[in-house]
Amino acid sequence: MLSLTRIRNNPDQIKAGLEAKNESIDLDKILKLDEKHRDKIHQLNEMRAERNRASEAIAEAKRAGKDSDDAIAAMRKGSDAIKDLEKEVSDLGQTLNEQLELIPNIPHDTVPVGQDETANQVIREWGDPLAVDFDVKSHVEIGLELKLFDLERGSKISGSGFPLLTGLGAKLERVLINFMLELHVQKHGFTEIFPPFLTRAEAPRTCGQLPKFADDMYYIEKDDLYLIPTAEVPVTYIFSDEIMDEDDLPVNYAAYSACFRREAGSYGKGTRGLLRLHQFNKVEMVKFVEPITSYDELESLTSQAEEVLQQLGLHYRVVALSTGDLSFAAAKCYDLEVWAPGEGKWLEVSSCSNYEDFQARRGNIRYRRTADKKVDFVHTLNGSGLATPRLMVALLETYQTPDGKVLLPQVLHEPMGQEVLG
Repeated sequence: MLSLTRIRNNPDQIKAGLEAKNESIDLDKILKLDEKHRDKIHQLNEMRAERNRASEAIAEAKRAGKDSDDAIAAMRKGSDAIKDLEKEVSDLGQTLNEQLELIPNIPHDTVPVGQDETANQVIREWGDPLAVDFDVKSHVEIGLELKLFDLERGSKISGSGFPLLTGLGAKLERVLINFMLELHVQKHGFTEIFPPFLTRAEAPRTCGQLPKFADDMYYIEKDDLYLIPTAEVPVTYIFSDEIMDEDDLPVNYAAYSACFRREAGSYGKGTRGLLRLHQFNKVEMVKFVEPITSYDELESLTSQAEEVLQQLGLHYRVVALSTGDLSFAAAKCYDLEVWAPGEGKWLEVSSCSNYEDFQARRGNIRYRRTADKKVDFVHTLNGSGLATPRLMVALLETYQTPDGKVLLPQVLHEPMGQEVLG
């Protein structure tokens, strides 16, 4: 959430940021609502002050033995007016807050300007694409031949988009999750978290999924709970309505979770095999940091996610998203895209984002500075480290052999107990 002070003081900057994100928000209407709300608050404070003065005058009249009936009647009438105005102020404040929740974060100055993903910029590439002298297979062909997953039975159980991993496919999934967690915890110093997979509405609202993206979330009406689309949601909400100490920052968490996304409106868009799922697994990294360090932390977060792909020996690139391709809550984002030779395209396996204080304001996540004891909002960041479905797609397609087997990367030999699938 953007602060009202920032919007009041920099309306042209905010409008330019909204335009860059292709967002149609009537900022002038919100500013007029804010002005009306503040005027009513001022009027309410004046009426309360007048009531206090009248109350003191009545008390003084009573002490002096004077008649105060008329003054009491007038004060009661004023109290009724105050109650009416209090409700009006409350309703205006709620409406204003609802409007503020619909305003996305504003892009950082270093974000490439553009209408959509065509304006994204490739920052760097790592590794080399697969060079073979045989016809490469897709992950679907490989997975079905090696019995790593069963798409038909998965669909029978839950519908399309809910894969059933089997045998060595299930083991590879588990090994990849553990490998990534151990890397982030043991080498990068993250604290491991195992969060709930269902949350109250306040958690996705803090992260920016609600109210705008409610249609993409699974909701359990009877319990008023949402299935999480990513571990970012419960982990970011850990410190809601709390004040952290500056000396404890940064706080870095790594969490595995299953992720649930309805992907409303995406049917038919790259849904083959494991490419677009309603349920999938992911290791997420979440950081709570001081504002002054957040963009250095974004670079660090991105490199930590990259190391997963480097240790697996997969060809990838880092892409800076343009203003028109940024998510609702992000101020800046890098995507990691891995090359999948069987698909013949780049697949996003991670988004590393700096939200600045956008999420912290929505969740009231603050810290107390050591020097002056003042309280301010933290900056939050998160990045996938990584999501497993497309990672497995790239791994199977990259390490396939002409005889239908899959060579495993060196780092997976010991945990898998073998060097080859098939």
